[in-house]
Amino acid sequence: MRIAGLQTRGTPGDVPANLAELDRAAHEAAERGVRLLITPELFLTGYDIGDEVHRLARQDLCARAAEIAARTGVAIVLGAPEYADGTYYNTAFFLDDHGQLRARYRKTHLFADLDRKYFAPGEELVCVVRYAGLKIALLICYDVEFPEPVRAAADAGAQLIAVPTAQMTPFEFVAENVVRTRAWENQVYVAYINHEGNERTLSYVGRSSIIAPSGEVLDSVVHGTKLLIADVSPEAVARAQADNPYLTDRRPDLYEERP
Repeated sequence: MRIAGLQTRGTPGDVPANLAELDRAAHEAAERGVRLLITPELFLTGYDIGDEVHRLARQDLCARAAEIAARTGVAIVLGAPEYADGTYYNTAFFLDDHGQLRARYRKTHLFADLDRKYFAPGEELVCVVRYAGLKIALLICYDVEFPEPVRAAADAGAQLIAVPTAQMTPFEFVAENVVRTRAWENQVYVAYINHEGNERTLSYVGRSSIIAPSGEVLDSVVHGTKLLIADVSPEAVARAQADNPYLTDRRPDLYEERP
């Protein structure tokens, strides 16, 4: 399956402008044979936009993005705020190629006041959806910096970890090294898709990438707007996990907490 990730500076606080950019990116992706498009964290509203994120979260943001997915035939992992039962979440939505909401993942590891001031943490660590023959797990930015969420997703059978991201300076090391380690130690694909440019108090590191189970970088960009594209397959994951059997050679009996 061919996947894509959109690194962009977007238009903070302007949902119609970001939907228009999503529409253009999805059409380009469809023309290039892409089945799944991954956006940055809180792409649809912007990440560092202060209290405005709560007002925008009360809109039906998914419906408009779902129309784009259905019209282009490209599934979308959409980064957007969510308001549910009086609570706000930093969420990644999986919209399939018919525009159907197939899964949602609420960020479990909140980063500093940028997250904690505005969002509650999600309580479901693993979110895996099967699409076009591939098992895809959703994580968001800071989540991937912890080994446990990626390992839990791999244990649940995920072959691709889609990670909408809002990674800022001075954390270039994470984008350049940590995500490759996560792919290698679990023998899965990792698509780490970041913002670009500046947004209020933040300067984003860019450095989006799609990583193979071998740790090889399949496509990447440092700065600028780009549609990253790579072909992924469950067969490659199966071969990698057979050749480097970290998952089966683990000793969880020794890792459990003891009194």
